[in-house]
Amino acid sequence: MIKVVMSYFTDYLSMYDDRYGVVDFRDKDVIDVGAFIGDTTIYFIMRGAGRVVAIEPHPNAFRELIRNVELNGLTNEVIPINAALSSLSGTTCASMDLDLGSIMATYFGPVTNDGICINGVRARLIALGEVINETRVHTDVLKMNCEGCEYGVILNDYEHVRLFRELIFEYRRWITGIPVKELLNVLSKDFKCIFTGRAHEDYGYVYCRRIT
Repeated sequence: MIKVVMSYFTDYLSMYDDRYGVVDFRDKDVIDVGAFIGDTTIYFIMRGAGRVVAIEPHPNAFRELIRNVELNGLTNEVIPINAALSSLSGTTCASMDLDLGSIMATYFGPVTNDGICINGVRARLIALGEVINETRVHTDVLKMNCEGCEYGVILNDYEHVRLFRELIFEYRRWITGIPVKELLNVLSKDFKCIFTGRAHEDYGYVYCRRIT
């Protein structure tokens, strides 16, 4: 049984099986983008993952992530990174006024105006290539649930996305205005993709397996 500091996240196994059950995680390394409080990170290890890189930009969620990893005795299996995945360099701004529910639904994009982050904390942006080089994990599975960063990474940093054997990501058209078919057109160069769970035109999950 998973131990999670925030009690209302303890009953999510069936939901995550619906989203991520298509992936066989056994003995695979996973880069978990949008790791939040570590719930998916711990789930992937429960499903047999070898190592998980947990990327989460907001300091409050990241603090809970560390606590949950330690509570479950998984410090040797998890590599936590306090950053936001992006195809750009720079920083993002994490508002300290957000509760955990709001953090989970917030896109942490690049910030270029210093005045924008007066009431927040800056977190670094990290590119996929940097994550791979810093952690030295195998490019087995890339999971992205980062409220819109998936689009920028797939469309602008495809050279690193295509290194992975499997992808699973959330899409939200109303955040970016970009239809999921544009992502699928790019991914079709190297992957076969299917929708998982309850997919809709504007929101859902996509699973891709590399075929090249």
